[in-house]
Amino acid sequence: MASALVDDRPSPVSGRPAPPRPRRTRLSALPEVRWAALSLVAFLSAFPLDLAGAPAWTWGPLYGLCYAAGGWEPGRAGVQALRERSLDVDLLMVVAALGAAAIGQYLDGGLLIVIFAVSGALEALATRRTEDSVRGLLDLAPATAVRLTPEGGEESVEASALRTGDTVLVRPGERLPADGTVLEGASDVDQATITGEPLPVPRTVGDGVFAGTLNGTGALRVRVTEDPSRSVIARIVAMVEEASVTKAPTQLFIERIEQRYSVGVVVATLALFAVPTAFGADVTETLLRAMTFMIVASPCAVVLATMPPLLSAIANAGRHGVLVKSAVVMERLGSVTRVALDKTGTLTEGAPEVVEVRALPGAGMDARRALALAAGAEHPSEHPLARAVVAAAREAGVRPAPAEDFSAEPGRGVRAVVEGHEVRVGSPAHLPDADATARAAVAEAEAEGRTAVVVLVDGTPVAVLGVSDRLRPGAADAVAALGRLTGSAPALLTGDNAGAASRLASEAGITDVRSALLPQDKVAAVREWERAGERVLVVGDGVNDAPALAAAHCGIAMGRAGSDLALESADAVVVRDELATVPAVVALSRRARRLVVQNLVLASVCIGALVVWDLAGHLPLPLGVAGHEGSTVLVGLNGLRLLRSSAWRSSAAG
Repeated sequence: MASALVDDRPSPVSGRPAPPRPRRTRLSALPEVRWAALSLVAFLSAFPLDLAGAPAWTWGPLYGLCYAAGGWEPGRAGVQALRERSLDVDLLMVVAALGAAAIGQYLDGGLLIVIFAVSGALEALATRRTEDSVRGLLDLAPATAVRLTPEGGEESVEASALRTGDTVLVRPGERLPADGTVLEGASDVDQATITGEPLPVPRTVGDGVFAGTLNGTGALRVRVTEDPSRSVIARIVAMVEEASVTKAPTQLFIERIEQRYSVGVVVATLALFAVPTAFGADVTETLLRAMTFMIVASPCAVVLATMPPLLSAIANAGRHGVLVKSAVVMERLGSVTRVALDKTGTLTEGAPEVVEVRALPGAGMDARRALALAAGAEHPSEHPLARAVVAAAREAGVRPAPAEDFSAEPGRGVRAVVEGHEVRVGSPAHLPDADATARAAVAEAEAEGRTAVVVLVDGTPVAVLGVSDRLRPGAADAVAALGRLTGSAPALLTGDNAGAASRLASEAGITDVRSALLPQDKVAAVREWERAGERVLVVGDGVNDAPALAAAHCGIAMGRAGSDLALESADAVVVRDELATVPAVVALSRRARRLVVQNLVLASVCIGALVVWDLAGHLPLPLGVAGHEGSTVLVGLNGLRLLRSSAWRSSAAG
């Protein structure tokens, strides 16, 4: 049965299921909204009776209901905070309303309660919508899946019951139930909900697919590679929810001063009432001014200035495949001034390819024949280099010959008997000492920044393969974007040799290259920059990158092929290894920081203006309430602007 939260009706254009709509919280589902509505109804019922001069018994109970419905929850929370020796700003609002009622200003007090309750309901709704935007991703995955049994049959199971190693059948137009690898079939898969790619991408045997993406016109048999609880979608949700409970340094600073500030407001309010009263001022007018001061001076908007922009940015980044682990990290990312990138698996795809087959003179064998024998020997191996050699042979139209008596020697290479010849493919370190021709070819390949692999047939070197790692698509653009954002050109930190590092750095547009580095050398480079006042962002994926990721101001790990240690050490994870998302998330963080500053300035100006008006002139209580609560709502909504997809697109565009 399809999930009730997913719209599986066919699209009128394509005939396929329409994309599921993220779950959205209904207004009536929030208790804050229900209490605010009851308070508003009671106030609107009492208000005309009060103005018309009706007896107090007709409108008094209605005002009482208004006060109780709108003030009970914040009042209870404030009393609980007092028991814990903390002063809650919500309690100040309730006290101010009760103070107004105590001097007969029932209308003003009721208006304060209503506006306060409504603004609180709007804040709760905005916060819940932030959570919904992320949790709604879970609704993308179908509720059920067709699992293939060992006997070749089919069974319908809950998608949550799938386990790693299961094989599922995904028919045309269906959504994939889990992350996995295609075992059989070919199709175009619409991954827009996960990657944002506007067009479907071809997927065939060996390609990875994500839960929640939409299959095209072909049927796919997919082996589940991740437990449903560990799928890309589930990890995004889990990490964003974990991040939402952390607090950024700015927020922590605000909370530290909030208590002292609130106590100061209470003391100032008491002084504003006691001092003029002692000198003969009218009690009612003085108390009303003091209550107005307490309202407008309360730091509600300041308290709400920081977290909405940062949490909105975290949620937006999570939807686009970047898992930021905390609000602290999101705030830090926007302050980086230098970026250091690893090479293999970060700037490159981490998948070697044979770019040159150099036949050795005098060996009596051409490059095509040498590649065929090498591919035959490597075919049984699972090593990445072996896959590269076999792939090169197939691209050249050469079918690898069957191998016999295969053996692999870690660190040295492979050996096999192919077409009656003993073939060895492996490291040049184990070449016969006397073969100067082969060593010269190896030196030339390494000078060009390639890894050299030697092919020996019956003990004689016949060819040298030049192997290189492919630069990730868009790597050069990402490097340039990071340079523009930080004001300094990114650096390359790699353990690879100088030739390979320099060649790849030139392709990516990097001039600061540090090669042949051990893990401790990478840490030393990061600390050197930070001693010079830089805030360094390190991007890597391997075990050897983990110390630098942990030592840096911020660390981002490439998630698809990243080591567990790197993923744990990093502050953020790029789930799909798309390097272009790194400058995008840095730019998004900077936008969030700017919104935080905007909110703080807006809140401070509003509070300052209202306080001066109340102290220097006569600020009507209803106007003070409207100004204070209006600024609070405005600050909250301003922070939620970063939830929109357009915020990510503009950040990605630079």
